[in-house]
Amino acid sequence: MLIGYARVSTDDQNLGLQRDALNAAGCERLFEDQGVSGTIRARPGLDAALASLTDGDTLVVWKLDRLGRSLPHLIETLAALGTRGIGFRSLSESIDTGSASGRLLFHLMGALAEFERALIAERTSAGLKAARQRGVRLGRRKSLSAAQVAHARLLLDGGERASAVARSLNVSRSTLYRALNGSADRLT
Repeated sequence: MLIGYARVSTDDQNLGLQRDALNAAGCERLFEDQGVSGTIRARPGLDAALASLTDGDTLVVWKLDRLGRSLPHLIETLAALGTRGIGFRSLSESIDTGSASGRLLFHLMGALAEFERALIAERTSAGLKAARQRGVRLGRRKSLSAAQVAHARLLLDGGERASAVARSLNVSRSTLYRALNGSADRLT
């Protein structure tokens, strides 16, 4: 039996293309994960697909990176499938572990995918470092300005309740407390 697995990393992405390809390949059952990164090992759809596979079945994915992004994890998953007598097929890369050449191609493609991921991580790190050196402030903007924090401190010192002050500033109490604690040195 051919069992299909489809995954997208964000809820905004669509599984339609993968579903169509897996159905066209003859998959009798499909399992899906939406909004789940490939780096996460515990994926409900993948776990259910792996649990449903029996000796002689084949796990089919649209692309190799849908199963996982780490070469060790991919190899571990395929080795576990192999010991259970289960095959693997990737439609886009034309990998079928039912043959020796398919197993070789899988290992080569997996190594290249991991290499590409490492390059992306290096480029991202270099870009962040360059931005910091140019003085770009990275990360989320502060919810409250220094003036708002100073005003909140005056209200609290005047006896106003923290929940009321937070509500008036349209933030949560924990955000207000974090801002007050983080700005103690700047405002005194």
